[in-house]
Amino acid sequence: MNTKDAHERMDPELAEALKAMPMTHTGVFDLNDLEGTRAGVRAMAESIAATIPDEPTVTAHEIQVPRAEGPDVPILLLRPRNAPGPLPVIVWFHGGGQVLGFAAQDAPWLKPLCAALGCAIVSVDYRLAPETPAPGAAEDGYTAYRWISDNAADFGLDPARVGLAGQSGGGGIAAATALLIRDTGAAPPLFQLLMYPMLDDRNTTDSSHEITDIGIWDRATNVLAWKSILGDRVGTDGVTSYCAASRATDLTGLPPTFIGVGELDLFRDENLDYAARLRAQGVPVELHLYPGAYHAFDLFAPRSHLATSFHHTLNDYLVRNFAKAPETATV
Repeated sequence: MNTKDAHERMDPELAEALKAMPMTHTGVFDLNDLEGTRAGVRAMAESIAATIPDEPTVTAHEIQVPRAEGPDVPILLLRPRNAPGPLPVIVWFHGGGQVLGFAAQDAPWLKPLCAALGCAIVSVDYRLAPETPAPGAAEDGYTAYRWISDNAADFGLDPARVGLAGQSGGGGIAAATALLIRDTGAAPPLFQLLMYPMLDDRNTTDSSHEITDIGIWDRATNVLAWKSILGDRVGTDGVTSYCAASRATDLTGLPPTFIGVGELDLFRDENLDYAARLRAQGVPVELHLYPGAYHAFDLFAPRSHLATSFHHTLNDYLVRNFAKAPETATV
């Protein structure tokens, strides 16, 4: 599929939103200037947040999660005000290709989700590459997950209903964290909800070659991001599944999985492959492929029909899975 074909197949609402996106014209995702790009992403996130009314029924608390060695892991705990517990929990990993972003960037839409579902959300401010190469981010995710599970009662949370979720690069970290949790024998998460996750450093799939210049996390940007994450290890046999979840060959014992991705997303094929391999190894999978949709379409065109459908679908998945577990358990 060439660029002309991709634009012809693009959903009309998403195509209109694409034309208005500043990053497609000014290069906000220029990873050759990482400092400037991070500043640009923060400014863009703050600008978007200013247009969204705050959700007054949800409180936000910044917490430093200690670890045995190394720096604390900052988290942002969102919790419905005065909600009766114990509450189910989403451990959330923000997007940004594992090189950009920060925990609070998604708060404007996570707060309404919190209120609507009656759940708590823990947004993990994991360390970014290249300053912290993989698997540092997954180790931060594991630390936050274990701390929340171990201290759930202190915050009115339910340790039996803790799920992992993430967007894009954060989806990749959620998947790697799930593997780390399984392999250490910790209490398993209730689910992993992966929104167009970044899973494979090899960039060999058809879609990774097809999506080259739509303007939203195209091949060149993804190659640079993985180089930042892995350095000289990228594409070699020295990459573990805690760095790139697609490298895992044994997927048994992972939690039920939701994957949603657009047809015009360069992550499409690695997501479809991961879903197929999970299912083949006995993991319950719910997979949604959105025709005519590019990467992170729900963020850049949130009022489109496709984005609305996507959010209804993932919200329904969360409701159904939170209802499956008992309200109390011992971890």
